[in-house]
Parts: sequence; C-alpha cells; structure tokens
Amino acid sequence: MKLLLRLSKEAVRYRLLYVIAIFSTLMLTVINLAAPKALSEMTGIVSNGVDENGMKRIWILTAVLIGLYLGRILFRFLSNYLAHKAAWYLVGDLRTRTYDKLERMHIGYFHDKQTGDLMSRIVNDTRDFELLYAHMIPETITNIVTFIGVLIMLLTINVKLALITCAPIPLIFISGIIFSKKVRPFFRASQKKMGELNGKLQDNLSGLQEIQSFGREEYETQQVDEKNFEHVKAMLKALKISAIFHPCVEFISSIGTILVVAFGGYLAWKESLRVEDVVAFLLYLGLFYAPITGLANLLENMQQSMAGAERVITILDAPCEIKDKEGALALKDVKGEIRFENVSFSYETGGKILDDISFECEPGKMLALVGPTGVGKTTMTKLISRFYEPTNGHIYIDGNDINDITIESLRQNISPVLQDTFLFNGTIAENIGYAVPDADMDEIIEAAKAANIHKDIMNMPDGYDTLVGERGLRLSGGQKQRVAISRAILRKSPIIVLDEATASVDVETEKQIQEAINNITGKRTIVAIAHRLSTIRNADLILVIENCHIAERGTHEELVALGGIYSRMNKIQG
Repeated sequence: MKLLLRLSKEAVRYRLLYVIAIFSTLMLTVINLAAPKALSEMTGIVSNGVDENGMKRIWILTAVLIGLYLGRILFRFLSNYLAHKAAWYLVGDLRTRTYDKLERMHIGYFHDKQTGDLMSRIVNDTRDFELLYAHMIPETITNIVTFIGVLIMLLTINVKLALITCAPIPLIFISGIIFSKKVRPFFRASQKKMGELNGKLQDNLSGLQEIQSFGREEYETQQVDEKNFEHVKAMLKALKISAIFHPCVEFISSIGTILVVAFGGYLAWKESLRVEDVVAFLLYLGLFYAPITGLANLLENMQQSMAGAERVITILDAPCEIKDKEGALALKDVKGEIRFENVSFSYETGGKILDDISFECEPGKMLALVGPTGVGKTTMTKLISRFYEPTNGHIYIDGNDINDITIESLRQNISPVLQDTFLFNGTIAENIGYAVPDADMDEIIEAAKAANIHKDIMNMPDGYDTLVGERGLRLSGGQKQRVAISRAILRKSPIIVLDEATASVDVETEKQIQEAINNITGKRTIVAIAHRLSTIRNADLILVIENCHIAERGTHEELVALGGIYSRMNKIQG
C-alpha cells in the first residue's frame, strides 16, 4: 500500500484524464450490468407469450439494447485511450525525471552502479508504469464495480442462489494473497537480472575492440549467454507460480458455477424460481466470475509492474548528498583564486585519500599537482567542483566557501579537460560549442586556434562539420584532447582543470598541446595534473602529493634544487 500511495503521487498531474477514463469505465460497467437485465426481460416476455403490447415492449427493449451497445463503443474508447494517454505521458515524464535525477547525483553514487542497469531502469522499468496505470488500475476498478453491481443484481433475483455463488470467493482471495507473496520476489529478481544483462551488453559493446584484440569473443558470448538465461530462469520461476495459480482460480470459479447450476435447477424444478430469472442469473454469472478469474492476470501483472516500479522509485527517492544549501548565492565576477584550508577526504568505503591539505593559488596562476597514481590528485580537482564533499576542512573560490555557492554557478566557472576525453557523437563544431550553445562559428574557430587544433580540422574532408563518432573514435587522442581544450577555452571559465592532458600522446602532439596550454597561461587559473613534468615546468606552484599529504611545494627550479621526491622524478624523466 505504501508503494501504491507513493506511485499515486506520480500520476496526480494527469488526474483529469484519469477521472474521465475512470468515469467511462464506470459507465461501461453500468452498461454491462444493464444489458443482461434487458435481455432477461425480453426472455420473460417471449416465455409468457407475445401479444401486441409485448411486441411493442420488445421493440423498445431492442432500441435500448442498441443504444447501450453504441454507448459501450464510446465509453470503451474513452476508457482505453485516455487511460493509455495518461499512462504513457506518465512513463515519458518518469523517464525524463529518472534521467534528470541520475544526472544530478554525486559521482560517488555511480561507483557501484552499472551503466546498463541504470539504462534498464530508465527505459524498461518505467514502462511498467504504463501496465499499472493503463491496465491494472482501470481493470481493478471495473472488476470491483462489476462484482458489486452483479452481486446486487443476483441478490435481487434470489438470495440463496446469490450466497451459493459467493462460496468460492474466500478461497480465491486467500490464494491471491499467497500468490502475491510468492511471486513478487521472482519478478523483482527478474528485473534485476535484466539490468545485469543490459550492464554486461553495454560493457561489451563499449569494449568491443579489446574483446576482438584479445580473442575473447567466445568467452564474452558465454558470459552474455549466462546473464541472459539467468534472467530467463528468474522469469520462468515467476511464471511457474502463475501457471499453478491461474488454473486453481479457474477451478474454484468452475465449482461455483456448478453449484449455481445444480441449485438453480433444483429451485426451478420446485417452481420457486422463474425461467427468466434462471436465464438472468446465468447471464450475470459470467459477469460475476469474470472479474474474479481476471484477478489472476491482474495479480501477476501487478506484481511484475510493482517490481519494476520499485527500481524506479529507488532512484527518484535517493537522497542527493551534494546539493545547494539554503540561501546559497551565485558566484559572480570570478577572478580564479583557489584556497584549500585543512582539507581531508575519505571515501565511504573507508581509506583516507587526503589529509590536512592546505594551499593557495592566486588568480591567473598555474597550479600543478604531481605524485604517484592514486594519491588523490584527481580527487582534489573534483573537490573544487563539488563532485565530492571534503570530510573535513574548507575550499574557497575568491574567498567564498564553495558550500555557500550554488553548484550551477560554481561549475560554470570551472572547465575540465580530462585524460579520458569524452566527445559526443556529433560534429567537431558541436563538441567545441557544447558548453556555449549560442556561440557563433567565429568564436568556435577562435577557440580552436587557441587550442592549436584549427589546422588539423581544416585538413579534414568536412572541416568543422566532421563527425567525430561515438566517444570521438574518429579522432586521434591528441586531437580529442585539443578539441576538449577548445571547449574549455570557448567557455571562458576563469578556472581550467587539466587532468593528465598529455598522458597518452606522442612527443609532437604533446608539444602542440603544450602550446595550447601556453596560450591560456596567465589568462586563466590553471590546475594541472601531470606525470610528464615537461608539461608543468612553467607552473607557478607545484604540489607533490604523497601519502595523503603535501610532501613538497614550490616552483620547478625550487623543487629540483631541494633534491627530494620531485627532483628524483625529474631525473628519471630526463
């Protein structure tokens, strides 16, 4: 019930469509209840002998039945279409909202999540809401109203026969409760296995070159096959229970029908029940047991849709650990000063990454972070943008604590160029202008020239309209890096983060990227992470990170003269 109430909040914006659809459903039920009554009355007229008045009554009842059946067409259309319209709009909204929620979650949320599983929740699990709102709820209302209406009609015909008709209901109700408890865990497992399968497919398609390069096609096919049939087996376990439940409900309902026919025949034999009443009772009997036997399908679909809905609601209700505090102000006129004050950071899983880090970088200066892999250099840059929150300490931009600043305005003033550059599947111009949608072509070209990529682009067949392919696969590593630098330059953010911008390129490309970095040095505050010390020789401040602390700090010349960690790294790299 808690889940149903929570789900109802999602559908409230389409309440008008639902109200009309439910009203149409109720009218459809009324028509279904009225038609047998008219047919019963016609049967009574015929069985008693037809005279002139009887024939007039038959024509009137015929017209009424035609009107009822025409009304059934109208109300069935309104019931089905409007319920589906509301449900599919709801599915569309939920897909967008689920994606939007994931888009705003802190980076740590995704550490134990598979992209394919999250995609499955957005696309597949949200679709279960359509099943719930377009089918389950309208059919449940129809069945309840039909059941009550038919019961009333049966009681007016013959109380004893009506009570016998109700005899199987407690057994059906009890079996329905048992079925619900048994089957939902299997549907939940099935949804989970589907997410895992999607996750595996996403990983494999992204790593297809590696699979082919190492000759692991057969192994990965086997892995996908295992994930695929884990989902199949989980679904079959649920369907096995359904396959037992459905015939049990049908059998119990059939027992009720047999009892009614037998007892009804006895009453007719004793002449305590008229023929037209027997006909009416038999006509209503089909309507009476239809919603009860339909309970089996309703319960099965309900459990399946609930299992999917739970996975979606889990995302929608997940707390956003990094969000604007009340009264947060927008960051304006940023110069680019960065200050860490006694900053420490640990992941939730444990293990301290940074401990009591303090430093200051003046506006327009270049700050370099060096040290072994895994010492927290990238984490420091993510702390500046509030992708993570410090465990202790404070970070300031132009003297403003970043916790007092809106996240949107903070990130608008910081542009990253990452080692694993991500380009969208579009043109080069679209990727450079991604962060500035209203930028004109002249601005895009100017940024490309500053990033030393313009000549490369003009040598391509389609120039700036060249498609880069998924994740920029049609460009070299150095070209992708310089496109990313162009993107950062065009945005005109006062702070630029360069995370291993030259780690995976050749010497010539490194020189071109270095020239691009030199073009913006002094104009922006640059935070650079580098293993190649040649990239950061001209940095105004170099921090050597080791064992969670700042082990050394100074300029290139000062650190070389110090003869410590940095000096040894410099000698190794020649």
